[in-house]
Amino acid sequence: TDLALIKFDDRAAPFPFVPFGDSDHVNVGEWVLAVGNPFGTLTSTVTAGIVSAKARNINILHDRDNRQIESFIQTDAAVNQGNSGGALVNLKGELVGINTAIATPTGSYAGYSFAVPVSLVQKVMDDLLEFGSVQRALLGVSIRDVNAQLASERGLDMVSGVFIGGVAQENAAAEAGMEPGDVIVEIDSRAVGNVAELQELVARNRPGDEVKVTFWRKGEFETVYA
Repeated sequence: TDLALIKFDDRAAPFPFVPFGDSDHVNVGEWVLAVGNPFGTLTSTVTAGIVSAKARNINILHDRDNRQIESFIQTDAAVNQGNSGGALVNLKGELVGINTAIATPTGSYAGYSFAVPVSLVQKVMDDLLEFGSVQRALLGVSIRDVNAQLASERGLDMVSGVFIGGVAQENAAAEAGMEPGDVIVEIDSRAVGNVAELQELVARNRPGDEVKVTFWRKGEFETVYA
């Protein structure tokens, strides 16, 4: 997730802090502010924009086990090198994301920036604080986005959701009875439209936690706990 937790002693001079908001309730079209130090010299710069997409995967993180989580909040607030780690806040001043990347052909801002949602930030922070490492929950499935082409090929009744291509044995999904060909549409009663959303919702949990999974199979919806 490209996040770190820094420990420091503030007993002599307590620091103010930004309250956490709820990134699940951030809406596309909502105004947000990005705070940071672009180019390393323009300290405490604030830019404004709107949320232009959620659960965006831009394939910039790489993990040898392919367990990176990319479910970014996409905005058009101006962000440049040096903004990474800065706050993305709503108009109440609540933290809804941590700015981490831009999409650009030039190396400078070209219209789109990306932030890790605070729901995932808080989970990673809590894990690092308690365990010293991130506790990553896994369903044990290979997955891909459902699109019109896949729906046509597989005879699916939907063009969104997450298609299960394979299920690892002796893992949570297999033990819950999930099978290749199933299409996951909800995790814990939250709609899942693509792989990025599924990975984020699962990643909020720790090994041993239980999640409610709703999936489509052969024209019917089923719910299991994994």
